[in-house]
Amino acid sequence: MKTKFLLFLLAIVLISCSKKEKQPKEKIGYNKGSVAIVTDDSFKSVTQAMADAYMINYPETSVSVKVQKEDMAFLDLLKNKSKLIVMSRNLSPQEIAEYERVIDLKFNPAKFAADAVVFVAPINSSRTSIDVKEIEQMLSSTEKQIIFDGTNSGNLNFVAQKFNKKPSDLQFSIISGNANVIRELNKYPSKIGAISLNTISRPYGTDAQNLRKMVKILPVTENGKMFEPTAENLRQLQYPFTRILYLLTNEGNFGIANGIIRFACTQLGQMVVEKEGLQPYNIFRREVQMN
Repeated sequence: MKTKFLLFLLAIVLISCSKKEKQPKEKIGYNKGSVAIVTDDSFKSVTQAMADAYMINYPETSVSVKVQKEDMAFLDLLKNKSKLIVMSRNLSPQEIAEYERVIDLKFNPAKFAADAVVFVAPINSSRTSIDVKEIEQMLSSTEKQIIFDGTNSGNLNFVAQKFNKKPSDLQFSIISGNANVIRELNKYPSKIGAISLNTISRPYGTDAQNLRKMVKILPVTENGKMFEPTAENLRQLQYPFTRILYLLTNEGNFGIANGIIRFACTQLGQMVVEKEGLQPYNIFRREVQMN
């Protein structure tokens, strides 16, 4: 009787194991699943456009966009609270070392677009341009003449790096959000707004068109030469506040996060960047074959 009972238990165990083996393993891939791309408000438009395009090409994916200050997004990536982020500022050697230590991946930023920090004046301002040295002087003045969209933001971080300073070393005013800087700038006739080009770059976007009408975009002069934030000047890195956007992930396999990275750097992804009015990072030749 005891022997029969032991045989019965063994049979149950074998059946249970065989069932577990037959259960399909969860597949990790780039064409199924969900992920959130975390981006600074400055790059929200191009990030959302990239997410939408990815979901159109891979209908079984769900890609959301979460807005978070650039510095906070990087910290969350290290804590594994986020899987995919958009950055613009250069990481310090210490930050790169920490990324490689914590994530256990080689630091490999996926550059996909050229954006810029743009300086804007109230629509009725008599200003016609602004000089790089003048911007630096303003950022040292207690009058706080330049308005940024927030602390720890992509715009502020990039401008601080341009002048080899920490954001905490600069003097500036704050209005939360790039679009709000534009909407409220006319209340402060003597101030200058610092916004992302991407906020106003979408050529046929209704919101971008309306925002462009509210302010005057100031060309930037440097060493006697004047530069506007045009695609050509971004491509040649001539506009003094040109910056390169890149994607960064902590995903160690080829899942949806790395799928988006690959997509952003392909011709389709670069077409999305171009439609956003930004400069694609990878230039593809258009070859016409004539027979």
